[in-house]
Amino acid sequence: MSDSLRDQLLGLGFKPAPKPERPQGKKPVTPQGKPQPGRRPHEAAGKPQQRPGHKPGAKPKPRGGEGMDLAKAYAIRAQHEKDERIAAEAARQEEARKRREARAKLTELVKDKGLNVADAEIARHFPYGGKIKRVYVTAEQLKALNAGELGVLQLDGRYLLVTAELVAQAADIFPQAIALRVDPNAPAEEDPYADPQYQVPDDLVW
Repeated sequence: MSDSLRDQLLGLGFKPAPKPERPQGKKPVTPQGKPQPGRRPHEAAGKPQQRPGHKPGAKPKPRGGEGMDLAKAYAIRAQHEKDERIAAEAARQEEARKRREARAKLTELVKDKGLNVADAEIARHFPYGGKIKRVYVTAEQLKALNAGELGVLQLDGRYLLVTAELVAQAADIFPQAIALRVDPNAPAEEDPYADPQYQVPDDLVW
């Protein structure tokens, strides 16, 4: 349209045609040129959609209560082992207490009743505690010992020669203290040290 014709139309009251508005933003299009449904304009094509609050690189938590159940099982087992240790220690302490009381009672029982002779020269050997021990006796005491009329008790690091009656009482109070108790009816070969002629040199280290 020429300027003269435009001016004439404006003079007659015609208004110029409005200009078309510019679009605010373009929607992403598919390779075919159509907008992708459900996509936001800022999302890049081919990128997986992330959930709100998701951190990249974070490992997914185990589903259900598997982790909690495992931790609970470990805690229960640890508590059970602890209870067993406490019970075992309590049992050891109780056993030690009983041994002390029994030993003290036996010591009181045989007080001043030992038959050891200071100048006895015959060494009577016997096995005790996995080792060979000895007590010095007279010839008469050796016969009585081998006949089961006497016995030997271990108390406070000493080997005490006592009567068979005291040995029997010791068996009821504290049997661990009995170092030598001969059965007169047992075959002689069961106790080779019972032979009066059996002597071990004093300088021999056992």
